[in-house]
Amino acid sequence: MAATADARADLEEHGIRGSGRVFLNPSTSLLYTHALARGDGRLAEGGPLIVDTGVHTGRSPKDKFVVREPGSEDRIWWGDVNQPLAEESYERLREKVVAHLGAHESLYVVDAFAGADPAHRLAVRVLTNHPYHALFAKTLFIDPSEEEAAEFEPQALVLHVPGLEAEPAEDGTRTGTFIVLHPSRTEVLIGGTFYAGEIKKSIFTVLNDRLPLDGVVPMHCSANVGDDGKVAVFFGLSGTGKTTLSADPERALIGDDEHGWSDGGIFNFEGGCYAKVMRLSAEAEPEIYKTTQTFGTILENVIADEYGVLDLDDDSKTENTRAAYKLEQIANALPEKRAGHPTSVIFLTADAFGILPPIARLTREQAMFFFLSGFTAKLAGTEIGVTEPQPTFSTCFGQPFLPQPPLVYARMLGDRLEEHGATVWLVNTGWTGGPFGEGERMPIAATRALLRAALSDALDDVEYRTDALFGFEVPAEVPGVVWRRREPRPAWGGPRCVRSQGAGAGADVPRNFEKRFAADAPDVAAAAARLERPRAALTTATRRVGRLVQREEPRKLGTRSDAQLPVDLTEVEVDRLRAEEQLGGRFAIRRSASDNECDLELVRRQAVRGMFDSANARLARRAKLPPRAVRPRPGAQLLERRERRAERPPCIDAPTLAPAAFAQTELRPGPLERRRRLVVQRERLRKRPLERRGIGEKSVAPRCRRASPDPVRLLGQEGSGLLRSPREDQHLGQDERPNELARRSRSPREVVRASRRLESHATSALQG
Repeated sequence: MAATADARADLEEHGIRGSGRVFLNPSTSLLYTHALARGDGRLAEGGPLIVDTGVHTGRSPKDKFVVREPGSEDRIWWGDVNQPLAEESYERLREKVVAHLGAHESLYVVDAFAGADPAHRLAVRVLTNHPYHALFAKTLFIDPSEEEAAEFEPQALVLHVPGLEAEPAEDGTRTGTFIVLHPSRTEVLIGGTFYAGEIKKSIFTVLNDRLPLDGVVPMHCSANVGDDGKVAVFFGLSGTGKTTLSADPERALIGDDEHGWSDGGIFNFEGGCYAKVMRLSAEAEPEIYKTTQTFGTILENVIADEYGVLDLDDDSKTENTRAAYKLEQIANALPEKRAGHPTSVIFLTADAFGILPPIARLTREQAMFFFLSGFTAKLAGTEIGVTEPQPTFSTCFGQPFLPQPPLVYARMLGDRLEEHGATVWLVNTGWTGGPFGEGERMPIAATRALLRAALSDALDDVEYRTDALFGFEVPAEVPGVVWRRREPRPAWGGPRCVRSQGAGAGADVPRNFEKRFAADAPDVAAAAARLERPRAALTTATRRVGRLVQREEPRKLGTRSDAQLPVDLTEVEVDRLRAEEQLGGRFAIRRSASDNECDLELVRRQAVRGMFDSANARLARRAKLPPRAVRPRPGAQLLERRERRAERPPCIDAPTLAPAAFAQTELRPGPLERRRRLVVQRERLRKRPLERRGIGEKSVAPRCRRASPDPVRLLGQEGSGLLRSPREDQHLGQDERPNELARRSRSPREVVRASRRLESHATSALQG
C-alpha cells in the first residue's frame, strides 16, 4: 500500500486532483481485499478471483478511435480500424475522465513495463478506480524492480474509467463506450466497458505505432524455444490456439500473445498471459488448466457454483471466458522472456469451412501473401455480436491493433524472414472433413503432433504435393500422425459443401488481396496467380450434367446455363464421366474463366463421393435398411449424432498422436481400427470352404439381395444394393475388393441363416 503525497503529486501532473487515497503499485493481496469488499468479484476454489465484465464480454473494435493531430497524422492508417477523432473532442473527453477519477475515494496506480528488451521497452502507467483492473494491469505487464520503481518515469499513460460513458453527440464517439489513443502524447482513454482486455490491447496498439520507428517488428504472436535453442513464433487471432500451442511442456514458453523481433531476436511485450478457458481440458492443456486453480489468477465471466467450484464448460455468459495469470505460473516459462531469432514461423488459422489442410509449407512470397491476407474464421465470443464462426481477413493477423498501414509490418517481417532463413508453415486449427456443423474440429493432440514434426525437422525429407486450391506444399505423410484421417477434401461431397466452400476462403482470398494490396505489393501479388483458378472454380454452382456431347476429339462437356464456356476433356476423362453419369450421379462442374480448364480430379473426388452418398440413401430407403446405412443430414439426426459423439470416449487412433495424453483413457475402436478388423474378418471368411459357410452354388434373387441387412453386404460386398465409393476401394486395395460370396447361395432361407452366422462372427471380431 502506498498512499503518499508523492503519489498524489504524480497524479497532479496528469491533471488529476482529489482528496481520495492513492494506492501506488499495490500488492496482489490488497487488490484482492478491495475487490472482494466492493463486491467486484468473488473467490473460487484454489484462490482465483472471479469477476463479471457486464454487457461487454469482448473487445469493442467499432468504438476505438485515434486522435487526428499533426504529429502522427501522416503515418496513421485511417479508416474503419483507426477512426479519426478531433483533438478538441479528445480534450473535452479527457476532462470528463480526469474529473471522474478525482471524485473517487480510492485510486490505484500501476507502474510497469511493456517489453522485456531493455533497449525497446515502454514504461506504462495505468490509473484506474477499480481494484481488479489494477490487478489485471499488474498481472499482464512486467513488474519493475525496486530500483526501477523508485526512478520510474511513465512514457505511456492509460486513464481507465469503466463506469463513465461518453455522450456521442457531444464527444464525437459512436456509443457510450470509447477507447481513444493520442499517438503523440502516448495517452489512452478507456471508458464505458469493464472488459479488461481493452487495457492490454491499447498498449499493444501503442507499441505497434512506436516500435517500427525503431526498426523492431511488432507481432501478434506467441513464441517458445526448444532445448536446442530453436525459436518458433505462432501468429493468429484470438481463438486460433496461440496460447494453447505455445504452452508446450517440451519447450520453454517465451510468451503467449505479443512479441517484438529486433536485431537481437524475439522478446515478449508482456509479463502475463490472457488465455481463453472455455472448455479447457486438464488432459489436453494441463499447464493452463492449473492456473485456474491458483491464487493471483483473474477469471473473467467464468461460471462457478455457490461453493466456488468452476464449470469451465458453461458458456451461458459468453464463449469468451478468460484467465489472466502471471507468466511464471507456467512451469516451463522462460524467465528472461526473450530468445534468439526464429527458425520457424507458424500462421495459425481457425478455418471454419473445412478447405485448408492441417499443415502446409509456404514459400516467402506465399508467406507474405497469407500474412497480408490474414484469413481465419472469427470465432464466437471474441467480439460483441459474434455468435457463430464468420469468415474474416485480419491483415497481419492483428488488423485491429495496427495504427500504421499493413505493408509497413509485412515488409519488415519479409526482410526478417529472408535475413534469417526461417521456414513458414500454415497450420489449420479449425475444421476438417467439412465446414462448421458437418466436419470436426482439429484435435489439439493432432495439431501438437504436426507442429512437433515440423519444429523437429522431421518434415524436411518427406514427400510433398502441391495443393490444388492454394498452391502451397502439403506433406504427403507426417511421421506419427494418422494423416488420411486429417485430410479435409476427401470428406467433401454434395452441392451444399461446394457452396459453403465457395463462400469461404477459396473464392475470397485472392479477391481480398487484389482489392487491398495488389497495387502496392506487385511482387507478392504474383503468389496470388495460383489462386485464380480455384477462385473461378469455387464460385461456379453445382449442376446436373446432361448427356455428353461431341464424341470427336477433343470432347466437350456442356451445361444448360454455361454452354458458352466449354471444358476440354481427354478421351479417358470423357469415358470415365460417362460411366459415372450412367449411375445417375451429380457432378460439381468447376470452370476457370482464365485458362478454360477443369480441375477434373478434384471434381471427380467430390462429385462422385456425393453421388455414391445419394445412391446409398436411395437404395437404403428402398430396401428399408437400418438408418446407419444412410449418411446423416443436418437437423435432428446431425444434432443427435453430435451429442452421442460428445459422450463417447476417444477413438483408438488417437494414442498414435499423443500417447501420454490418452494413457489413462478408456478407448473404443476408431474408424481405421474398425476398417482393419472388418478386412481381416472378410479375408478369414474368404479362405474358408464354401460348404462350411452354409452357402451353396445357386444365385440369390435380386429382391432377396436387399431383403435383409446381411453383414457381408454391409461390409461392401458386390450385389448388396449399396454402392461403395471408388475412393474406399482404393483405400482397401485391389486384393481386398468384393469377391463372389454375395452372388452364390442355394436359397433365401439359407442366406438368412448364413447372414446370422456371419453377423455373429463380425460381432465377435469387433468385440475382440
